[in-house]
Amino acid sequence: MPKFIVLFALLFSAILCAQNNFNKEITKVKGDLNKDGLIDYVQVLQDTESETAPYKLEIYFAENNGNFKKIVSATKAIDAQYPEGRNGYYNGNSFYEITITKGILSIHNELIRGNFEHKFRYQNGNFELIGFSEVYSDGQGTMGTIDFNLSTGIRIKTTEPYGEDDFPKTNTKKKIMIKPLPKIQDFAPFKTEYY
Repeated sequence: MPKFIVLFALLFSAILCAQNNFNKEITKVKGDLNKDGLIDYVQVLQDTESETAPYKLEIYFAENNGNFKKIVSATKAIDAQYPEGRNGYYNGNSFYEITITKGILSIHNELIRGNFEHKFRYQNGNFELIGFSEVYSDGQGTMGTIDFNLSTGIRIKTTEPYGEDDFPKTNTKKKIMIKPLPKIQDFAPFKTEYY
């Protein structure tokens, strides 16, 4: 009988480990996300055993009794560290940090020549994408910025030359309404031309 219990315990722990590959905490930030006066938290975990080293973002709301309740878990909101595998093509995107400012959850990423940010707000019972911004260089003499407020639909794109080239500066403002707004659990960066 004792051998059976030991064997069962080993098998059970192996099953639990197989289901939870997100074995490394990358970062954890705190802030009030749902405007109830309680301090919630968001953490990013990484599966370091996987060939692609994907990330998982988890959001927890604080409860009055001091406990936390997991509200959402997203595995596509942050690109994997090695999207094509550890020996594959590097796309230049890399996760940098998450922040909470005035109830807005932001995911910050770096590019080879620039950075981008996606902003989410808790509204309508979900974390919805409300903003996207990017600063980049094409590596050929042009700098650009994009600021897209998905709540208002206003998307502003500017480009300007740097270095010796004398290209004209551009400033384009468009209204692009995205309905419904993307939810964090379904969101993946750059799956559309807009964000």
